[in-house]
Amino acid sequence: MGVRPRQGKIVKSKAIFLDRDGVIIRQVELLTQISKVKILPKVAEAIKSFNKLEYLVIVVSNQPVVARGIITEKGIEKMNEFIREKLVKKGARIDAFYFCPHHPNATLKKYRLRCRCRKPGPGMILQGIRDFYINPNKSFMIGDAMIDVVAGKRAKLKTILVKSGPGHARLDKLYKEKPDFTSKNLFDSIKIIKKYDR
Repeated sequence: MGVRPRQGKIVKSKAIFLDRDGVIIRQVELLTQISKVKILPKVAEAIKSFNKLEYLVIVVSNQPVVARGIITEKGIEKMNEFIREKLVKKGARIDAFYFCPHHPNATLKKYRLRCRCRKPGPGMILQGIRDFYINPNKSFMIGDAMIDVVAGKRAKLKTILVKSGPGHARLDKLYKEKPDFTSKNLFDSIKIIKKYDR
């Protein structure tokens, strides 16, 4: 996992956990090059709205490209930093990035394991909850795939499935869980967040 924690103890915070690919940036198969990173439309505006509503914004993403050996963990961290900086220039703040480099069929032996951090496991979310003293009852998980929904529900968050990436159409029948809400994209999720903000 990678993390960029804020300084100091934050008690009973509320947070919005976001998948990365297909939600914040355009989905690219086996993304390993920063030059191919494209922020999706109105993502900065959405994150700015979450910031104004005093939500922490935390990214949680599976990165099996590390397990395949085609990019290093440091490479993922540089890519996440690039995304963070691009959004900062537009006035939008991401508080932390977590990623899972593991895969049960990894090419690289050290990443070949069944872990709790790989979604649909809730490990990254639970780590964020611990690191930032987050109240899950006031928090959301937003993703474009059912694995995001399942991970969010296992961590006791409200869940929003967005249709901005290809993941929402994949293998839905594998899971019994259903998202609490659906929206076209991250920007469209603002009205849901505002309605249930407390």
